[in-house]
Amino acid sequence: MKVLVTGATGFIGSALVQFLLSRGHDVRCMVRRSSTPGSDDIEWNPIMGSVNTAALEGFDAVVHLAGENIAGGRWTVARKRRIRESRVIGTLFLAGTLAERRRKPRVLVCASATGYYGDRGPKLLQEDSPPGLGFLPDVCKAWEAAANPAAQAGIRVVNLRIGLVLGAGGGALQRMLGPFRAGIGGTIGDGTQFWSWIAQDDLNAAFLHVMQTETLSGPVNAVSPHPVTNREFTKVLGHVLQRPTILSLPGFAAKLALGVMAGPLLLASTRVEPAKLIASGFKFQFVNLEQALRHLLEMH
Repeated sequence: MKVLVTGATGFIGSALVQFLLSRGHDVRCMVRRSSTPGSDDIEWNPIMGSVNTAALEGFDAVVHLAGENIAGGRWTVARKRRIRESRVIGTLFLAGTLAERRRKPRVLVCASATGYYGDRGPKLLQEDSPPGLGFLPDVCKAWEAAANPAAQAGIRVVNLRIGLVLGAGGGALQRMLGPFRAGIGGTIGDGTQFWSWIAQDDLNAAFLHVMQTETLSGPVNAVSPHPVTNREFTKVLGHVLQRPTILSLPGFAAKLALGVMAGPLLLASTRVEPAKLIASGFKFQFVNLEQALRHLLEMH
């Protein structure tokens, strides 16, 4: 397939590009920086609404990952605005631009997040579960809706609701390893909140699966079939690293350290099931957290 990827330099995007190339696909990247001489990257400015539209003709699939890093700093008013606008305005511009192409892609896979469901305790959530309340659910709802112009033009749209991505050399796991290896890792809050995770290898495969599976459209949960509580996650990571996990970070301390984003990102409980992926025949390589962590730490 000929695939276009936005957000290709990020943690998820860079791994996906390498995965697709290794499978023999023709991949081009949309970038916000100036293209280097000789590069076939396509430059765009989603906020300003500028792109070489002719370069967007004839792709089989487009994967849209671009957006402000939600964990990149405290959620000030300005940062929350950038988080929302980078997703909603960028997606609306891309979807509208693709809809106008003469040779449209067959599928547009837009990143979304399990943050759509909000803080829901132990309730098991599937793609048809209602959204939660708060900043992240509101952003996710608007983010997914922004892809509608592409769907209305006949492009199959998949909103991949991605959970906690566990990968080597980046993301949340990279941030956890330092404290855990030092023996000061532990539960966050009371530890009962569910974390819906996915191994990066499975996420890459899920992207390709939804691109190739024509029966899939709309929201698709990209998480392992076995979410765990924060307490379970802590115990398994400590066991794999052979380090104690007797300390804990009270919820109020997390909020003091990180501000309001500590609630949605660390303390919220979101127990998500990948119902549509499983029903469509997708096979996970890593369904067990310990197995996934051992594999990743061997690579690290």
